[in-house]
Amino acid sequence: MNVAEYISSGILEAYALGELSAEERTAVEKNLAQYPELSAELARIEETQEQLLMKAAIAPRASLKSEIFSKIESGKPEGKIVAMISPVWKYAAAASIAIALISSYLAYEYYGRWKASEENLTTLITQNRQMAQDYNTVNQRLDKMQSDMHVIGSPDFKRVMMSGSENAPDSKAYVYWNEKTREVYLSIENMKTLASANQYQLWAMVDGKPVDAGVFDMETGTGLLRMKDMAGAGAFAVTIEPRGGRPTPTLSTLQMIGSVVKG
Repeated sequence: MNVAEYISSGILEAYALGELSAEERTAVEKNLAQYPELSAELARIEETQEQLLMKAAIAPRASLKSEIFSKIESGKPEGKIVAMISPVWKYAAAASIAIALISSYLAYEYYGRWKASEENLTTLITQNRQMAQDYNTVNQRLDKMQSDMHVIGSPDFKRVMMSGSENAPDSKAYVYWNEKTREVYLSIENMKTLASANQYQLWAMVDGKPVDAGVFDMETGTGLLRMKDMAGAGAFAVTIEPRGGRPTPTLSTLQMIGSVVKG
């Protein structure tokens, strides 16, 4: 007989727990008598079960011992007492402990799987939200590009090129102005970034007088900038003003200017 395989089969544990039939127990006992290694392994199994049982044991009340001996001496044993002193209780308790350990392990295992699934679901939801935001951002940019192309290509919009002044000879920008709807859009080609205390301000020359057409920053964004509606403009210009703009332009900071082509 292969002793190692016999031990690993679990039959000794079943024997210790009293789960074998009478025929099986007889066979095990013959092997125990023949192989000392099996007897040593059985002793180890019983000791382990005993240790588990003792760890899970509940201390009885102090008077229980005297009550038991009193029942024995009186010659009137009761079923409860017999059951308590029978060796079978060790195996039943050990089996209960084994079941409890297995149940705890399964509960822990399935809880871990549930937490992992929950975390995966949260990650998936976050990714889907990010994808939706990215999709909306792309759609907004496409809509903006389509709108800008409509303005640039529409014959209803006059394009006014503003060239750099002596203060900023390399500056360049375009104004798209619809005389009918009064819409004004600004396209920046080349302009320097200003300090945070200042902004650019667009002006429209109406009847020879400058009219505020709105302020803007270089960081406003890409594409056309929507400025204030304007009627009767003969020219457009840009100056540098304190943040928020001024009611009248600072001519010494003039950056660029361009005239509206009639017709």
